[in-house]
Amino acid sequence: MKARTGNLSILLLTLVAFITSYSFIAYTGELSSLEKVDRLFTNVDNKASPGAAIAILKDGEIIYSRGYGMANLEYDIPITPATVFHVASVSKQFTAFAIAMLADRGYLSLDDDVRKHMPEFPDFGDTITLRHLIHHTSGLRDQWELLAMAGWRLDDVITKEHIMKMLQHQRELNFSPGEEYLYSNMGYTVLAEIVERVSGQPFKDWTYDNIFEPLGMKNTHFHEDHRHIVRNRAYSYSPDPDNGFRKSVLSYANVGATSLFTTVEDLARWVKNFDTFKIGNERTFNMMHQRGILNNGDQIGYAFALHVGQYRGTEVIGHGGADAGFRSYVGRYPGRNFAVILLSNLSSIAPQRIAHSIADIFLDDVLEPAEVRVESTGSSEKQNEGYKPTPDQLLHYTGKYYSDELGTYYTIELRDDKLIATHRRHSDIELTPIINNRFSGNQRWFRTVEFVTDRRNNVEGFRLSGGRVRNVWFEKQH
Repeated sequence: MKARTGNLSILLLTLVAFITSYSFIAYTGELSSLEKVDRLFTNVDNKASPGAAIAILKDGEIIYSRGYGMANLEYDIPITPATVFHVASVSKQFTAFAIAMLADRGYLSLDDDVRKHMPEFPDFGDTITLRHLIHHTSGLRDQWELLAMAGWRLDDVITKEHIMKMLQHQRELNFSPGEEYLYSNMGYTVLAEIVERVSGQPFKDWTYDNIFEPLGMKNTHFHEDHRHIVRNRAYSYSPDPDNGFRKSVLSYANVGATSLFTTVEDLARWVKNFDTFKIGNERTFNMMHQRGILNNGDQIGYAFALHVGQYRGTEVIGHGGADAGFRSYVGRYPGRNFAVILLSNLSSIAPQRIAHSIADIFLDDVLEPAEVRVESTGSSEKQNEGYKPTPDQLLHYTGKYYSDELGTYYTIELRDDKLIATHRRHSDIELTPIINNRFSGNQRWFRTVEFVTDRRNNVEGFRLSGGRVRNVWFEKQH
């Protein structure tokens, strides 16, 4: 009898281990569909690679979930559907939802001036509303690019206090509020701060009490302290150019724009709530799907931290994220009652593309034919190489430059007849001539340098632009 009991215990333990790493509810389609999904992860489905976790939903229920690859390469810990990931900008929809809930309850209005809730917010001469922040139409410069320009590494410990100080020193906007759409993480950090001030609770606590706990998202939290221990978490990696993988360190200690820690299982509960309204109501979710409108009346594709678009003729609403080696995507195909959640700890994974490939597998018979992209094979005429300054002309731009907004210096030097920008914390950046007084760099945050001269052609300084930051002023010191 004891032997039978022992064998039964072993069988139950084996079954539990299997369900933990590979779980699905029986799907009415053929098993080959699930095999096709697994094939999308062939390259990472082993003990030597970081990987991903997925959850596929139909009619609000998980029909398939699985982990591929490893959550931690140093200790051989596999990824399962219960693995906790940092989901980067997927976090933003929870911040937007918090604002929508507070607006519905009458604590604030989307058209409030930000300064109503944050009197210390810089006065740029134009009113910036909460709606502008939600839709990335505020003109606020992006926090990550500003930090990089100022000499920070993105694997530094970056707190909310650091970001708020940087905000208070911003001198200009990228553009007048409402004129354009340009993604700004800074705006969502500000929104999280406003949630705290309006509710009287820390953002982490308010979101847990009002969103995560009511939905049963027990493995989800906003990670505001990089020292906090999280059970079952994945660590992030990127491919090593020489061999294998290397760690991609992430030590963020700020919330709102990023830093949500969660699982595919918990995010499935969040996705289901878009249909059930277990928390929130019809008004709240109407807000969540409101796309931004520019001053000229044009409607953008960005709603409340949700991109609204089309894939093969069907509506898809989703958002992705990328920080360090983490990659994430949550996409809903509401007209098909279908959704895909993909969380990864490997920087080379493209989650949105894979999510659409999964949609192809399950929805191919109801989606429109995929567009065939034809790559041009013809050779274009060689473009005019344009501006080629002499070494003497390049020498004209050398010197030390200071930004009061960022509190940092760059030195422009001439080396081997090339203009080089140096910073004490960054690798040197070669400046490539574009046209007179304008050069390009090879970093996203150091994309364009435009020198400003006086009437005598003396250089007064330069304006530095990146992908999400425009025209930060650096004054020439000598």
